[in-house]
Amino acid sequence: MNAIIRNIPNSITCLNLLAGCMAIVAASMATDTLWGLPAYQWAFIFIGIGAAADFLDGFAARSLHAYSSLGKELDSLCDLVTFGVAPAMIVLHLFLGLGAQPWVAWTALLIPVAGALRLARFNIDTRQATTFIGLPIPANAIFWIGYASLFAQDGVSFLSEWYWFIPVLAVECWLMNSPLRIFSLKFKNLHLKENMPRFLLIAATLICCVTLGAGGLLWLIVFYVLLSVALKK
Repeated sequence: MNAIIRNIPNSITCLNLLAGCMAIVAASMATDTLWGLPAYQWAFIFIGIGAAADFLDGFAARSLHAYSSLGKELDSLCDLVTFGVAPAMIVLHLFLGLGAQPWVAWTALLIPVAGALRLARFNIDTRQATTFIGLPIPANAIFWIGYASLFAQDGVSFLSEWYWFIPVLAVECWLMNSPLRIFSLKFKNLHLKENMPRFLLIAATLICCVTLGAGGLLWLIVFYVLLSVALKK
């Protein structure tokens, strides 16, 4: 029974990986219809499922006292697929499918490269117990979901032009590996003063998503970064 309990968090982590693989498959179909929706929107949904599993595996590990070195490494490997490779595939296939310059589309593969470096640094950095150093890779995926949504749904064609996309890509890749302190979203208690940044981010999530839809996720991550810089945490 103890062996089963110890592997519950790892099983949830593997669901994250499965969701990431499904997101990659959906992303490869770009704007084709899949189960009644454009396939790239299913990719968004699968990444969301992966994010839920990523949260739940940590919750399960804490609740069951089932931490392990294997679980930590497995979590990073799965996160790279779901939050690094999958968003890159969404951007790549949408750009190719909607007429962007091929060389610009292929530069999206730098997203998982930067994500891999970020995760490797995180695994050996003991300073990131309560705050992050650099943008967390799930936040990176949320940013690119917002970016891809604006490009695909709202007809913002300049988003795929090299003079816009390349600088945005460079900044986003740098943010994941930057020395910036980014506050964690984990609640240790519900005290308003201690958790004000987290409550502000929750409010911003509601406002961005209600007013702008999936495209608002881009501005949510911009707000997250700016708020972290303002707090100097």
